[in-house]
Amino acid sequence: MTAVFDPQRASEADWGRALAYWRLRHEEDHPGEPVPNDADTRHNVLRADPLYVSHRMLAVGPHGELMGSLNASFRREGTPDCEAFAPFIDAWGGVLRAHQRRGVATALLHALLALMDAHGKRVATLRTHLPEGHAFLQAIGATQKYRSVENRMAFAGLDWQALARWRAEGFAPAHGLRAEVHAGRVPFERLAALMAPLSALLDDAPTGNLERPPLRYDLEGYHTWYADLDQRGGDHLLVLLLDGNDEVAAVCDANWSPRFPERMYQNLTAVARRWRGKGLAKGVKAAMLQLVRERHPQVTLAVSSNAEVNAPMLAINRQLGFAPHRHDGAYQVGRERLSAFLSTRQASPTRPANPMATQQETQEERP
Repeated sequence: MTAVFDPQRASEADWGRALAYWRLRHEEDHPGEPVPNDADTRHNVLRADPLYVSHRMLAVGPHGELMGSLNASFRREGTPDCEAFAPFIDAWGGVLRAHQRRGVATALLHALLALMDAHGKRVATLRTHLPEGHAFLQAIGATQKYRSVENRMAFAGLDWQALARWRAEGFAPAHGLRAEVHAGRVPFERLAALMAPLSALLDDAPTGNLERPPLRYDLEGYHTWYADLDQRGGDHLLVLLLDGNDEVAAVCDANWSPRFPERMYQNLTAVARRWRGKGLAKGVKAAMLQLVRERHPQVTLAVSSNAEVNAPMLAINRQLGFAPHRHDGAYQVGRERLSAFLSTRQASPTRPANPMATQQETQEERP
């Protein structure tokens, strides 16, 4: 049976069962990784997102045991560019290994299809890094449209003299660029001015054959994220190179959280097309790593995700010492294909207010 979760109405007993399920899922899906504590998990589930609506469903066994879960998210009506986002829905989840190959994932897909029909969604995007996840998504007729790799690098192996040369070359006066660095927070008035140029650089990043709306940053997302950083601690670090007209030539940003103090998470590194081939990406990455070293000397590991087709950035990361940790695939399936697959599979009844939820297994929140 599938059930819908309202986190605002869940009792303490319900939360206890849900949190135990999420811990087990995390251990199965990410063995050896730090497990987020229950307070952080609960905080993340309860936190409202100003830009996206989330729907949480889970599969419940005959004795009330939690077997699997599905989370789905789509753009809120009335937010910027919501019309471009309208056909799309993102979904993620999984099934505990003890309950796999029993139709649990199929039951959750019935709930996803019902959600797509209720909200007029045409394309669902689902991501996986597990072999069984790839096999299942291929079996339902989803098409892999994008592959990315999570790379990790030990700070102990960095050549700081070489990084100083990278920074000097990228920041050389001959380029006619000026540097702008923010550590901790970026003032909101500055962020407002950066939303359009940073969105343009983000949207220019390779995304394979994904059918998608424009990639963009939104100031509302930063308000929510910064409020969370103010409450729980953490840094947003931003390095920019700007030309004489104050246009962004290169950017590198990262974040750090006291919940995982030994790690820094690399976000966007990008160079405007007309400035490529001049060593600017190396320059801003070197400046970022030096900034992290100064502010957070306890950091021992850098984590970054890159498109597998982004050869220039992967080459820079290899020079730094990044190595692949896991490979992720993004699949897309249309409403008609999903319906055709499920037409021969019996649907599970859905209960509308079961106090359980799923949560995307991410350790950090980013706008």
